[in-house]
Amino acid sequence: MTVTTTGTHTGLRAKAQAHLGQHFTRRDVWQGEELPVFVRSEGCHLYDEQGRRFLDGLAGLFCVNMGHSRSDIVAAAAEQMETMAYSTNWGAAHPPSVEAASLIAELAPGDLDVTWFVNSGSEAVETAIKFARQYHRSQGQAGRTKIISRSMAYHGVTLGALSVTGLEKIREPFMPLLEGVRHVPNTLGVTGDQGPADALECVRAIERAIIEEGPETVAAVFAEPVQNGRGALVPPDGYWQELRRICDRHGVLLVADEVICSFGRLGHWFGSGAFGTVPDMITFAKGATSGYAPLGGMIAREPLVRALYDSPLGGTFTHGATWGGHPVSTAVAVANITAMRDEHVLDNVRTLGPELRAGLEEIKQRHRVVKDVRGMGFFYAIEFTADRDAGAELSEEQSARVLREVLPAAFRKTGVVLRPDDRGATMLMVSPPLVADREVLGELLAGIAVMVDDVAHSVHG
Repeated sequence: MTVTTTGTHTGLRAKAQAHLGQHFTRRDVWQGEELPVFVRSEGCHLYDEQGRRFLDGLAGLFCVNMGHSRSDIVAAAAEQMETMAYSTNWGAAHPPSVEAASLIAELAPGDLDVTWFVNSGSEAVETAIKFARQYHRSQGQAGRTKIISRSMAYHGVTLGALSVTGLEKIREPFMPLLEGVRHVPNTLGVTGDQGPADALECVRAIERAIIEEGPETVAAVFAEPVQNGRGALVPPDGYWQELRRICDRHGVLLVADEVICSFGRLGHWFGSGAFGTVPDMITFAKGATSGYAPLGGMIAREPLVRALYDSPLGGTFTHGATWGGHPVSTAVAVANITAMRDEHVLDNVRTLGPELRAGLEEIKQRHRVVKDVRGMGFFYAIEFTADRDAGAELSEEQSARVLREVLPAAFRKTGVVLRPDDRGATMLMVSPPLVADREVLGELLAGIAVMVDDVAHSVHG
């Protein structure tokens, strides 16, 4: 592989381009002269190898909820390493995993009391798939193996999680995937009070799919409280209550994939709580440790766990991982969640989230290239179009230029890092650290205003 080595700060970049595989990254970006190399971080900002400061407007990847370089979280990791760097949760326990699981049980809705720790969001979803299948098998319903998920939803990259994912672009290279997964319409364009939720097509489609597949064959419905794929889709009023009703009616488990939506991103500990529903399982990762250590998990309702373990067809959940509930990662989770609680970070999101939304709406009103602003809390998507007033969409060429040239250049120009997104539309994802104050949000909005200006200039000249 040819390595580009121009300029005076190329050592790390050259090594990255030669040896470090990039996730979801085109080769021209990987090998480009503008590939960023960040060397330190503090608060809501990152610093590259040339010392330039960037606002981390995406909180890493929707995960650095408490901001960068927290000495208390770092100290918790160091202390745990010195005390006991590793011990397993296979037929044993250790204090940080017990404390983390107990803390999560206090915060999770309803009787979601038991957590299996893993290492990532994809593994958390994989765990939920396996639990759903084994639970039904333990109850004498081994035919319940199918999954209902939503179009454009992203649930992870392991083969099971990728099967549940509804994004054909990232599924296609790995076909065939897990059989028995059916995708139904998401909630795009349906939000707020749309009348009785049970009359909405996005709800009716879920029950119709269960009936058509045969309820006796369906294990679970997977959904995010606010769907990331297709751009921060907030559900209509009553949607989650209807999901709960439908699943209860047909004996199907309801799984809330909260890899992004948990630990404060929506202003609540869990997104399910924001919508007043107790699912059967919650998957989480990202914000549980604010990115300071890898950790994911699946939380299950205690009666389901008891039923699986008490059944002669069950007896144990046949699942595990060497690093699941790693002492250092769970110690970090305890320090992170405790700090989030003690510093009232969720109050910050609930107070400033509407102000962030208002700032984004103001930018939208100034530019007809903004088709929509969606989201809640500290989680938003800006969708672009050619002309909102005329109903004209971007051409394929315009979209590619915005995503691959205009926005990346605007990130460098403004010093604000966000995420261009092409999953079903041309979008910009916004997800600042939950500790961001009005000054930081002002910096964020100023950067976004410049980005949208540049998009408008690219489209209209």
